[in-house]
Formats: sequence, structure tokens, C-alpha cells
Amino acid sequence: MSDGTQHDSLYSWIRLGLSMAVAIVGSIGMWASIVVLPAMQAEFGVDRAVATFPYTISMVGFALGTIVMGRALDKWGITPVLVTSAGFLAFGFGCSALAPQIALVALLHGFLGFGAGASFAPIIADASQWFMRRRGIAVAIAASGNYLAGAIWPTPIAWIMADHGWRGAYAAIAVLVLVVVVPGAFLLRRRIDAASTSRATDAAAAKVRATGLSPRTMQFLLILAGIGCCVAMSMPQVHIVALCIDRGFGAVAGAEMLSLMLFGGVFSRLAFGMLADRIGGLKTLLMGSMLQTLALCLFLIQGDMASLYLISFIFGLSQGGIVPSYAIIVREFMPPIEAGRRVGLVMSATIIGMAFGGWFSGWLYDLSGSYALAIWNGVGWNLMNIAIVILILLRMGPPKAVQPVPA
Repeated sequence: MSDGTQHDSLYSWIRLGLSMAVAIVGSIGMWASIVVLPAMQAEFGVDRAVATFPYTISMVGFALGTIVMGRALDKWGITPVLVTSAGFLAFGFGCSALAPQIALVALLHGFLGFGAGASFAPIIADASQWFMRRRGIAVAIAASGNYLAGAIWPTPIAWIMADHGWRGAYAAIAVLVLVVVVPGAFLLRRRIDAASTSRATDAAAAKVRATGLSPRTMQFLLILAGIGCCVAMSMPQVHIVALCIDRGFGAVAGAEMLSLMLFGGVFSRLAFGMLADRIGGLKTLLMGSMLQTLALCLFLIQGDMASLYLISFIFGLSQGGIVPSYAIIVREFMPPIEAGRRVGLVMSATIIGMAFGGWFSGWLYDLSGSYALAIWNGVGWNLMNIAIVILILLRMGPPKAVQPVPA
């Protein structure tokens, strides 16, 4: 801590590891409904778009959770936020396991989505406050808890479903989040000191003055970009299990492909996080968005099961660094005392994109009888994202000299 602050300290890294562990369990609410989607569709006898609706509602709850709990983080710290997350998750999963109708299941997914959102953006915002020189990789590690949840849990959920159905899997998850997230929350009670917060605020203000964009304009453009990239991202992530079933590969293979995709996303997040520490969040976001567009087109290939495993992994490698880049950009240009609110708003936009994209891809499938149209729809939204990021970079112009901030 040569600058006299708590940034990048040993405690910062220990806290980051604990935060990621809590996020792995707290973020399970974002992925469980994807794995059980075919089973729900079969039990309730509905079409693909309706079966996707619980996921869509959970993403709406996720977006709301990132905003509301982001504000709570700024005011009260991470511990009450995570305790609230555990309560909402346990209620949503437990009651969904008992719900007799798909409409009630969808409504209850709003609760588990809210709880998962409280375990995502607030954890990222909290972690970002403890780092300056290594903020990019720190944010990537914190965000990787979400993807590790998606990589780790689908296969165990599928195993539980084989013996106890999707309802038994949901009941088990309800117990798990209470046992893990609540104790973890109380291990994160400590808050960053005033000297560290002041230094980070001065650095963000200096960077904003060096650009031609206000924080409000930057945030608005990031919200639009976040919606665009995540409409594209949602097609493979939400529908990979259903796509495998349609191609005759089975639900277990689909769950494994989702895990492989998200493991690739974890590697991508770490690599892009290190890259962001060198070139900044905006250029990192542009690179990830361009790679995601190319990888999404690969799902148009009608190959065998081995090729679909490979494509899933390539897609994960291409897009894992996109969402953390938004948090890095927000923290580069906005003060830390607003980190929870600002990061929550931008992250909520990415979740809205996931929610809309997941439902719309199902609707396009019902309309056309295949996922080809949904894939091209994702490509179009991703091109909009790329255009917005290029516009921001051009608007900023060439790099301007920034006076160093005194320690």
C-alpha cells in the first residue's frame, strides 16, 4: 500500500476471493431456470416461449435487484445486501418447488432473480472499491463468480433432476443458499476507509475532465450498449439445452455444453480483465463484442455433437469479458461513492437485454421452427452494440494528458 490507502492490499485480495465464493452460490438463481426449462415445458404442456417466461421474469427481477441493492450497497455496505439476497433466493426457489401452475412459477422467479441480482452487481461494485492498479482483473474475478455458478451448477442440477425432478432440485438449492451466503455475508462486514475513497474519487474526476463526455452521457450510452450485446448473448446461453434436445443430443449434453460455455467465459473474463488494466475498459469491450458476433454465427453450423461442444466453448471464450468491461468503465469515470448505484444501473441494462433476448429467441423459434432466425437477430443487436462503443471512442477523441493525482 505505497499510496497510503487500502487499495490492492493483501486484505483486498483475500476479500475478493471470499466475495467470488459467495457469488458462485448467490448467482445460481440466474442459471437454474435454464437447466430446468425443458422439464418445465414437458410438465406444464406449454410451448417454448411460455416455458422461457420464468427465465425472463427472473431476469427482470435480477435487473431490479442490481439497481435496488446497488443503492443499498452505497448506503449500508455489502453484508445486509447479501443477507437480503439469500432470503429472496431461498423464498423463490422453495416456493417455486411447490407451485402448481407455470404462471405462479414465473412470478416466483422474480424473487429468485432479485436475490441473484443482489449477489452480482453489488459484489462487483464492492470489489472495485478495494482496487486501483489492478481494478480490471479484480472486477473480472468478482464477475467470474457469476459464470462459475453457471459452469458448476447445471450438471449437479441435472443429476438431481434425474432422481427428484426439477422441483427436488429447486428445494435443494433453497437450502444451499441459506447455508452458504448468509455466513459469507458477515465475513465481509469491513468497509473501505475514507482516504482510499477520496483518492479514487479524485482519480475518476481527473479522467472525466480529460474526456468530452459527461458521466450521465457515458452511462446512457453504456446502458444502450449493454442491452444490445446481451440480447445477442442470451440466445446460446438461454437456449443451449433446448437446442441440444432439438438436434437429438439430449438435455444432459446441453447442460454440459452450458457448463463448458461458462467455463470458457471464466477464462475470458480473467484474460479480458488483465487486458483492461492495460488498454482500458472501452477498448476491451469493443474487442469482446466483435468476437462475440463472430462466435454467435458459428451456431448456424449444423454439425455433430462434438462440434457443438467446441462451438459452445468458443462462444464462452469470446464473450466472457464483455459484462465486466461495463463495470470497469463505470469505475474509471465515476466516483466510488456512487459505485453501487452506477454499476447497478448499467448491469441492469445487460440483464434486461438477457431477459428480452431469451424470450424473443423463444418466440422466433416458435415462429420459424428453428433457431437460425434467433441467431441472426442476435447478430443484429450485437452490431448495434459495436456501433455505440465505436461512437464513444470517436467522441472521446485521441488520449489527452491527465495530471497525476497526488497521493
